[in-house]
Amino acid sequence: MGKRFETMAAMACMSTLLMLFNFVFWFIGVAMLCAGIWMRIKLREYEDISGEGGGAALLGLAFLGALVVLAATLACCCTVRGHPALLYLYGGFLAVVALLELGAGASVYAYRTTLTEGFDQGLNNSLTIYGINDSKTKHIDVIQSTLHCCGNRAYNDWLNLKPPKTIPNSCCKVEGECNVNDSSAIYTEGCYRRVIDFINSNIGLVAGSAIGVAFFPIAGVFLACCLANSINKTKYEEVA
Repeated sequence: MGKRFETMAAMACMSTLLMLFNFVFWFIGVAMLCAGIWMRIKLREYEDISGEGGGAALLGLAFLGALVVLAATLACCCTVRGHPALLYLYGGFLAVVALLELGAGASVYAYRTTLTEGFDQGLNNSLTIYGINDSKTKHIDVIQSTLHCCGNRAYNDWLNLKPPKTIPNSCCKVEGECNVNDSSAIYTEGCYRRVIDFINSNIGLVAGSAIGVAFFPIAGVFLACCLANSINKTKYEEVA
């Protein structure tokens, strides 16, 4: 009787821990979903200028987050029902998720490298067709006003174009029109370094988080398998 009580207590403890794990795992899935969508939206302008595709890596991260949310929701039902086969299946799924998260983190990191490598030339090309191509013009204005920069390497890149172009109002420190010939009234730092820092800091954080979180499901695999073993052990003791 005492041994059976110990088994029941251990099973209750593992059930509680697994439920807590499922809730944490659910929030991680929501975070991955939001991070993938948010980064895809934020980097749309930079990807358009860079000329490099690869946004599928971020959408893949968002899809994986949605899958994790769904799995964590179903896992709560599995834990409550206490069916060993479902728990083993959940443990196997967590192992697959861990591998997918490692792959997603690596893909996002590779996307960062691809995006930054093509940005310098892409930005120079965009400056030459500023005012001609509406899409490129919009993206340049958004980048300059958002990141508080002007030109590629410096504000005078606009003046060194062939033919030279007037420094756009999106370089103004104060929103709206300003005297673009007055260097104190405009942003003088080029956009290249600011964009690279922005991409590296944001995508690097997302990729690192995805890789770091990939080791978290291992704990879930352990808990699910231990709970399934405890349930099987309890059933065996009842029969015995």
